[in-house]
Amino acid sequence: MTRTVRTGGLFRTVDCVQLPVPDLDAALAFYRDRLGHPLLWRTGTAAGLRLADSGTELVLATGRPQPEVDLLVDSADEAAAELVAAGGRIVVEPFDIPVGRLAVAADPFGNPLTFLDLSRGRYVTDRDGNVTGVARPDA
Repeated sequence: MTRTVRTGGLFRTVDCVQLPVPDLDAALAFYRDRLGHPLLWRTGTAAGLRLADSGTELVLATGRPQPEVDLLVDSADEAAAELVAAGGRIVVEPFDIPVGRLAVAADPFGNPLTFLDLSRGRYVTDRDGNVTGVARPDA
């Protein structure tokens, strides 16, 4: 089967690296207060911190079983379909999240790949970094 390979590849960038933490406040005290990573946003169960020299976020999240790398794509649905067509498999079908869509796939070697698109926008926060809504991408 001959496939057309897109210029630049399927993945745009690493959107975030997620780390499971048992206590969000304790994790913020360590990563934000002691290591100096500024808070970008926060919900009741997760917080996004800025990584220096990068657009990639460090996301601290309670209730997560293991670390995860989220790859930014134009469309989670299309990326998942393209990965399957190339020989991978779907682990979690694409689903809605507040800022867009997310899907989990695996490459032929069993490596999990989390696809995220920001089709609904980005988080809007108050002065303290608490998420107050989502700014539409066309706004």
